[in-house]
Amino acid sequence: ARCIAQFAHLKDIVGRRCTIETLGGTIRCQIQGTKVKIGMEKPRDLRFNLRLSLKGEIHEGHYLNTGVPHFILFASRVEEVALEKLAPLIRRHPKFRPQGTNVDFVQVTKGNTLKVRTYERGVEDETLACGTGAVASALIGSLTCGVSSPVRVRMKGGDLFIYFERGKGNNFSQVFLEGEARVAFEGKISEEAENV
Repeated sequence: ARCIAQFAHLKDIVGRRCTIETLGGTIRCQIQGTKVKIGMEKPRDLRFNLRLSLKGEIHEGHYLNTGVPHFILFASRVEEVALEKLAPLIRRHPKFRPQGTNVDFVQVTKGNTLKVRTYERGVEDETLACGTGAVASALIGSLTCGVSSPVRVRMKGGDLFIYFERGKGNNFSQVFLEGEARVAFEGKISEEAENV
């Protein structure tokens, strides 16, 4: 959504504020230079302390749907997590049937900063960044580790900032994600390719 908003803004299709209609709903966007801030849907289906048995070992984490499902596991050093072995087993675990879940390994660093590695279903591998995973990690971090808005989420593809208001109990509102959206390259489709 951030990239679509930035592209439309750069092409003078929209101003600094716009909405994007998707199959999942309407996304509100604010563009400020290379940064784009988007409104996220209200998180739902929160489940704490889920214990999964994986090849004889118990792994505990938390589940939250931030538009798509995420299972959050905390680690002391996310770089050392055997993501390529663990994540596919968690992604398809019977507790998450039939659709499965995305898997996020989270390390609380200093202040309100998290390091996150995400394994995305559909991609079936680790991705450089995941907006819904960053949001899920920040909200679970708020509930279990005391991090507060704004939360800086460091991912391999860059930093994202998560803003939210925490209400009574486990309720959140005004959830926003902000991050860079830059042009990486431009291409041109040849006439021959258009006719295929």
